[in-house]
Amino acid sequence: MQGSIDKPGYLSTFLNRDRLVRILETVQDIIVISICIGLFSFMMLQLRSMFLSLLPPLNFQVVTADILFLLILVELFRLLIIYLQEHRVSIGVAVEVSIVSVLRETIVHSVLETPWIHVMSACAFLLVLAVLLVVRVWLPPTFEGIDPESRISKRYKAMKHEEDRSHH
Repeated sequence: MQGSIDKPGYLSTFLNRDRLVRILETVQDIIVISICIGLFSFMMLQLRSMFLSLLPPLNFQVVTADILFLLILVELFRLLIIYLQEHRVSIGVAVEVSIVSVLRETIVHSVLETPWIHVMSACAFLLVLAVLLVVRVWLPPTFEGIDPESRISKRYKAMKHEEDRSHH
């Protein structure tokens, strides 16, 4: 009965939290890598489309929209690369992608043809994104060894330990 599944240690070894987390992170990395490959392929197709739009007759609005869309794709690719390297989403890059996306939509759909409420909404959204870009500089870097959750966890364990000692 040495290698039996009924053994209590087998299940805890099989469901080892660290091993399970590593497996899930690997699966997640594979998903992000496949998204990167798909995005890179799409970027190549978009680059071809952009060069074709440069042929006469030249439509400035279409060319500008294609260039901005390509920049958005490049920034999304950069966001995924940062995620693969650091296992975090970069707030700065995500905000930059959002800003360029809003500006692209504003250029594609001429400001003069867009209802004023949509223009005001875009302006408010851009203002919020700009504030977020400025504020993120002052936020503590939680991924550089500063983990507020671990401090809270340690404090809770210490309190629990003190409680247990006082009851005995």
